[in-house]
Amino acid sequence: MDKQALLKKMKWQVFLLGKFKIPLLGYTGLKLVEISDTTSIVKIRLKRRTKNHLNSMYFGALAIGADVAGGVHAFYFAQKHNKKVSFAFKGMSCEFIKRAESDCTFISKDGKKVEDAILKSIATGDRVNETTHVKVFDAEKELVATFEMIVSVKCKN
Repeated sequence: MDKQALLKKMKWQVFLLGKFKIPLLGYTGLKLVEISDTTSIVKIRLKRRTKNHLNSMYFGALAIGADVAGGVHAFYFAQKHNKKVSFAFKGMSCEFIKRAESDCTFISKDGKKVEDAILKSIATGDRVNETTHVKVFDAEKELVATFEMIVSVKCKN
């Protein structure tokens, strides 16, 4: 499957996930911009649904963006390796550097770590935890927050 077709399929799956399984994804209007073996990029627009009382992006919206950017690789590689995966976040820490007063882009470059965790889970049958990092940038490409997410995966089959 070529990159464009794969991206289109993953965008559709994120949309369906937000529509039927995790409504907050759909509520924020989160968009998957790019996904590859190493990188995932997600965008959330600053709008009424994602703003706080200070007119900056609400913490919950930032956490949702980091959740998807850090976790979408689990679905990507499960599909790539034709496996069913049980996936959750075991922990999260974050640092807010400045207020996010515009649309935000969430970037994770830890796809290889997630793939290695999935491959290890396939080999051992055990649940595997891996730490991924997500950086959040505003419209001016300034770093506004960093997230450290502990991804927990277990492959079935």
